[in-house]
Amino acid sequence: MSLFIIGINHKTAPVEVRERIVFEPQLIVSALREFMQIDGVEEAVIVSTCNRTELYCDSADGVNGVEDNVRLWLCDYHGVGSDIHDCLYTLDQSATIRHAFSVASGIDSVVVGEPQILGQMKDAYREAHDSGTAGSTLNRLFQSSFAVAKHIRSETDIGASPVSVAYAAVTLARKIFAGFDQHTALLVGAGETMELTARHLHSRKIGRMIIANRHVERARALAAQLSAFAISLPEIPAHLADADIIISSTASPTPIITRAQIEESMKIRRNRPVFIVDIAVPRDIEQQVEDLSNVYLYTVDDLHGVIRDNLEAREKAAVQAAEIVAAEATSFEMALKHLDAVPTIRGIRANAQGISEQTLHKARQMLAAGQSPEEVAEFLAKTLTNRIIHAPTHRL
Repeated sequence: MSLFIIGINHKTAPVEVRERIVFEPQLIVSALREFMQIDGVEEAVIVSTCNRTELYCDSADGVNGVEDNVRLWLCDYHGVGSDIHDCLYTLDQSATIRHAFSVASGIDSVVVGEPQILGQMKDAYREAHDSGTAGSTLNRLFQSSFAVAKHIRSETDIGASPVSVAYAAVTLARKIFAGFDQHTALLVGAGETMELTARHLHSRKIGRMIIANRHVERARALAAQLSAFAISLPEIPAHLADADIIISSTASPTPIITRAQIEESMKIRRNRPVFIVDIAVPRDIEQQVEDLSNVYLYTVDDLHGVIRDNLEAREKAAVQAAEIVAAEATSFEMALKHLDAVPTIRGIRANAQGISEQTLHKARQMLAAGQSPEEVAEFLAKTLTNRIIHAPTHRL
């Protein structure tokens, strides 16, 4: 077995590159099945979020045997050219183990210690497990990653400070708009990130909140908890003019809000400023919106500066967490090596058993022929020793 990762993340590529190779949630299962058709790929998990797309693989051929084919498949699947290869990274088995533990623990996130990635990894693993593409090796890796993440959160303060992409978006909005209770926020999406954003806005006493979602029932369920108003996605244009703050995070493959829609709403607003944060990858807001006057559009990458201001405590905890990851990764890799040795050990024992039975049969024949027990015992001792150590001695 040989574990490896081929991926792209916020450290190697900006959002306009990452959004080109995001796997849509509803297509993950079919993508996994295609992925498994690559020669040499024996197990597979796809982790695809706004900040990373990573292909976790196990192959008996090793990373060198399948890396080129996996990279080619990834580019072909998304219809992108070879120019994206410079943004991709490949991690060997040792690096893959450390990386998986670090990602699950939040050490490798844009926001150190953020908990959402752990849930996203669990979802990705569940899809692969249910599809039958995650076998014993990746099962061990992901289950161990989840255990390490739990250990780190219980032993360090990495998750103590309230820092997240959602928190950063609301913090930036508060810097732009004084008197939060006089303003209206429109949230597009009702997933985990947007729920967290809604709760941050509610706790900071936003004046009015509108939650839009493809499945309006989910938006209503969240809105009911926060004294907000729920609408469906097609109703968004009718409410844009009311929104001083727009924050969006959906899994839509195409923009939800266009430049033309914002331009029309700005006429009704008489050019009063609007603050927009597009957390989604691919983006929910057309990029051309940023060219409009009094429209301030931020992407997930633009939030990094805000986030950095809130990370000092978590950075200290991350040092301790990294030490735990290193120790746990070493133990896990040793366990994999032990598993690799099992077939060899079984072979050695089976070979020795065969030699023992053959030699014992010969000894019984010698006794039946009238040879003395002492001669037979000497024959047994010398023959067993020589035959059993012959193969390993020859290999050494």
